[in-house]
Amino acid sequence: MLTGPPGAGKTTIAALLAQEFEPSVHLRSDDFWHFIKRGWVAPYLPDSHRQNEVVVGVLAQAAFGYATGGYHVICDGIIGPWFLDAFREVGRTSGLPLHYVVLRPDEATTVTRAVERGDLALTDPAPVRSLHQQFSDIGSLTQHVLDSTALDPVATAIAVLEGLKSAKYELT
Repeated sequence: MLTGPPGAGKTTIAALLAQEFEPSVHLRSDDFWHFIKRGWVAPYLPDSHRQNEVVVGVLAQAAFGYATGGYHVICDGIIGPWFLDAFREVGRTSGLPLHYVVLRPDEATTVTRAVERGDLALTDPAPVRSLHQQFSDIGSLTQHVLDSTALDPVATAIAVLEGLKSAKYELT
């Protein structure tokens, strides 16, 4: 899993990582929320919790479904520690490793990147700041954080690859 606040570079880095593995799958978690056509609630709103649990559960099943089939899966999205259990539960039955990488540039960089995007992306600074804060206090998962403030996409992808190879980001 490649996660972090909006504007952290998750989708860009995931696309670069997917090019490094054979065979590979890039699962964009945003797509899973956009599959909901009626009854959708913006995932950062308090009323979205049940919806988000369902979507993350489906995402975890899809990720491990591909992985069980032999694919290297890069799943990018806002998957905070509060949703890790969905992946851990599915992963436990597969016996496959689960890696968790949190891209976390500083708040100013995150907000600037998020606000400058388009494509149905979250560009409102208030929820971006809130999500950045939520990824700033992740307790025992701090070793899974990569500060990408000063890194370009290629350097970030290289740093993630090195961390994956050394099992730095593997969840136990």
